[in-house]
Amino acid sequence: MVSLPARPATSLLRLLFLGLSTLASSSRAQLELHVPAGLAKLKAVEGAEVVLPVWYTLRGQSPAQPGPWELLTVMWFLEQGQDLNQVLAYISGATSSKSGVSLVYSMPSQNVSLRLQGLREKDSGSYRCSVNVQDHEGKNRSHGSKTLELSVLVPPAPPSCRLLGVPRVGTNVTLSCQSPRSKPAAQYQWERAPPSAQVFFAPVLDAIRGSLSLTNLSSPMSGVYICKAHNEVGSAQCNVTLEVSTGPGPAVVAGAVVGTLVGLGMLAGLVLLYHRRSKALEEPANDIKEDATAPRTLPWPKGSDTISKNGTLSSVTSARALRHPQGPPRPGALTPTLSLSSQVLPSPRLPRTDGAQPQPISPSPGGVSSSTLSRMGAVPVMVPAQSQAGSLV
Repeated sequence: MVSLPARPATSLLRLLFLGLSTLASSSRAQLELHVPAGLAKLKAVEGAEVVLPVWYTLRGQSPAQPGPWELLTVMWFLEQGQDLNQVLAYISGATSSKSGVSLVYSMPSQNVSLRLQGLREKDSGSYRCSVNVQDHEGKNRSHGSKTLELSVLVPPAPPSCRLLGVPRVGTNVTLSCQSPRSKPAAQYQWERAPPSAQVFFAPVLDAIRGSLSLTNLSSPMSGVYICKAHNEVGSAQCNVTLEVSTGPGPAVVAGAVVGTLVGLGMLAGLVLLYHRRSKALEEPANDIKEDATAPRTLPWPKGSDTISKNGTLSSVTSARALRHPQGPPRPGALTPTLSLSSQVLPSPRLPRTDGAQPQPISPSPGGVSSSTLSRMGAVPVMVPAQSQAGSLV
């Protein structure tokens, strides 16, 4: 058997088919092709083989007696949409075909049935048989054709079972089942394996999508669940084990741990912030501001006693120190003078609480009189009043 090229030119095949039809129209012979009733549309399973039954007859002639006519050509084509592919050709005693394609009977024969082996899904389509005969003299020719439909079915491939959701008590989960390949599309059925056998139906079961919804889970619902994918030519199955947990899931535990760590971190941050804030409030009380304005000196008369920085009187020469000894001064004795501080330190301006003006120091009884002090060169001193708290007023 000679093999055909992988894919002949479609235009050449159409031209040949039209040529045979033209010859048949000009012939006075009547050739008829026959297909058994009910076999014009065939179905076959992928991987199996099928026979497309076709035979021809001539007017007034039985199939057992070919008569003076001889077979000229037999051609089989596969039409898929707009494509026309030749799968077998018998021309002048020579046969050529694609792999897995052959004639059931040896030629010449009026039975031109086609056998297809090792079917694949892509072999589905319309198969057209074209036959051309002529008499021995070559004067009369006749042509006929017939079309048969073939559908190659595919059983479901082994499906894949999955568990969607977290199987804990009180939650909902979905069991999913899907076959990657099936012709026609597979239908799905879920059931629970023994010892607690159970078959599920709608609405919890979606037979088209292959999903099973289990709600409000409980511990007795644990077990092995089996999914069966089936169509008219076969079936396949898979299973998934459901274990309903009574404790919190890993996500809950992880969330609790993360929440605890976050809470501890926030508490530590608040303690640190409070500590820094307290320290910041204590530091200004102990620091001396470098940019503070220096206090101005109180307007005491020149040569007066000085006031210390804390607002107290630093040194005042007591009037009692200026007292002369009893009796007139002796000749040659030194004249006593007032000793006042020679350095005036800057002191802050002290607010007056009662509005009282400084009063001059009055000589104590029995002391030196003011006239005597004036003659001695003493300078009157204004001494500010002092409160019980020690501040000058």
